[in-house]
Amino acid sequence: MPDPHDYPLGLRQSTGRNAALRRQIAAPEVLVAPGAYDCVGARLIEQAGFQALYLTGSGMSMSALGAPDVGLMSFSEVLDRAARVADVVSIPVIVDADTGYGGPLNVIRTVRAFERAGISGIQIEDQSWPKKCGHEGGRNLVSTQEMIGRIKAAVDARIDPDVAIIARTDARSDHGLQAALDRAASYVEAGADVIFVESPENEQELAEVARSVNAPVLANMVEGGRTPIVPAARLRELGFAMAIYPNAITRCFTYAGTEMLRDLATTGTTAGSADRMLSHRQLWSLFEYEKWTATEERLKA
Repeated sequence: MPDPHDYPLGLRQSTGRNAALRRQIAAPEVLVAPGAYDCVGARLIEQAGFQALYLTGSGMSMSALGAPDVGLMSFSEVLDRAARVADVVSIPVIVDADTGYGGPLNVIRTVRAFERAGISGIQIEDQSWPKKCGHEGGRNLVSTQEMIGRIKAAVDARIDPDVAIIARTDARSDHGLQAALDRAASYVEAGADVIFVESPENEQELAEVARSVNAPVLANMVEGGRTPIVPAARLRELGFAMAIYPNAITRCFTYAGTEMLRDLATTGTTAGSADRMLSHRQLWSLFEYEKWTATEERLKA
């Protein structure tokens, strides 16, 4: 009988990813989770040796809808993308689940569906709908009590207690750091496993977040955003357990694509960009072409 790991399309993935994420959050080192918006980025992240990845709402919105992060992605659209990504990597996947897509009953459905899809960490924020990018203006918050209801619903809904519920607060920019820390304390009490205080504005504020929150804390490293980019080793010194880099790949992909297209338009060939591309076989091998063909041959009538 063939080994199930010989099959392509996710059947090779390992079990125990939820518990692995918990161990990584508790480890002495910062858990660095680069952002992806599709299966290509997810595979590159795993291949590069990272222990988890972050499925970015902003990246999904731009890639799937051609729209910025202004709350247009629906629950079902994010779920479909999340399930596909979780199926092609063996590392834990953390998903940006926006506000949970409604009231407590919606949050229950959201958490159950993402857990069934293979997601190990579910991030829910305290904005009202439609939500906004955490490094842009115009964010509106729900009450602390409403967010507590979301967190309690998420915690109660998960089947595996190792699924991590990440609570994000966007209070810093319009209400100040102390308001964000007060909300964070309430979210810890409600049962959140990880706290994500969005957009601290300097390293001193990052340090205050890590020092004040009685739970593992997550740093959001957005190039050009409100929070300075701080090396992972320094984030660990400050007391952070996790760091996400939501759209670093997105920015690199779009920059490299722009350069290649400019060169093609100028020269009429892609030859000048060949040394900055994967070869045909490297690209196909990223997605286990050899396993696909071997499986096909073995199963031929």
